[in-house]
Parts: sequence; structure tokens; C-alpha cells
Amino acid sequence: MIVLVGFMGAGKTTVGRLLAAKLGLPFTDSDQVIEDRAGRPIQQIFADDGEPAFRALEHEVIAGLLAGPDTVLALGGGAAEHPATRALLASVPVVYLRVGYAEAMKRVGGDRGRPMLARPDVAQVYERRQAVYAGVATLAVDTDGRAPDDIALAILQRYPHPTRP
Repeated sequence: MIVLVGFMGAGKTTVGRLLAAKLGLPFTDSDQVIEDRAGRPIQQIFADDGEPAFRALEHEVIAGLLAGPDTVLALGGGAAEHPATRALLASVPVVYLRVGYAEAMKRVGGDRGRPMLARPDVAQVYERRQAVYAGVATLAVDTDGRAPDDIALAILQRYPHPTRP
């Protein structure tokens, strides 16, 4: 089990897929599981039910995934802000994919499916979350200007055969 955290655009899905392939593990994106279970996109869950309801569902999904079979798990950008989710992350290797704000916006700026981009305080959210990611991480890897394969290899050097601590 390896969990990837970081702001949107950090490369969690791209690096996660590469890492999973190299480790012979499945890749799971918690946002995709949430959408599959809810039967609607995250953007619609936010609009219809609000962020608190989304975060509660997100925590429930992540708790189930962490209790299940080993996987490379990419979490949504805000998942680690939930106190109960942070507590669960203390028992698994967590890699913080660190991306600069300008780079993150360059990577995801045109994606209308990201509710975060509609917020006027997105830069402040980015700043606040940096400490959250660092606080749950057992490894931090910078992603700006690096190829996804290089990032995956850097993670593998630290966790060649990840296990639960």
C-alpha cells in the first residue's frame, strides 16, 4: 500500500499508475471510486450536497480502501484535511507529490470538472494544504520540471516493496 497526496495537478494519477505498474499492484483513485459509488461526478456532489457531505463520503471511501487489498492509492487534493482521514494515513506509507502553485495551475487550469478551480481563494487553499500534506507524508517528492517516470523511480528507491508499517 502506498498513498499519494498533493494538490491538484501534482501528478497523483499519472505517477500512481506508473508506480502501480512497476510494483505489480492495482492503481486506485479515490475520486473515481467516489464518483462510481455516488453515480455522479464530484462536481455534482459538491453542487447538490455541499463540501461537508462530500468530505464525509470521501472519508468513508478512503477508510474502506485503506482496509482493503494493497493498492497504490491517489487521494483527492483535500482528503488529507479531514482529521479522521489524517489519522488513518498514519498507518501507511504516504508520498507527498509537491507541485508549485504556478505549475499546478498550468497543468489543470482548463479543467472545468474541478470544483476547486471555481473558488476565488484557490491560492490560499493551496498554501494551507501544503502543511497538511507535509504533516501526513513519510516521503515528499518535488514534481515541477520532472518526468512522471523519474518521480515514480524516486518513490521506488524509498519504497521498493511497500508494506504496512
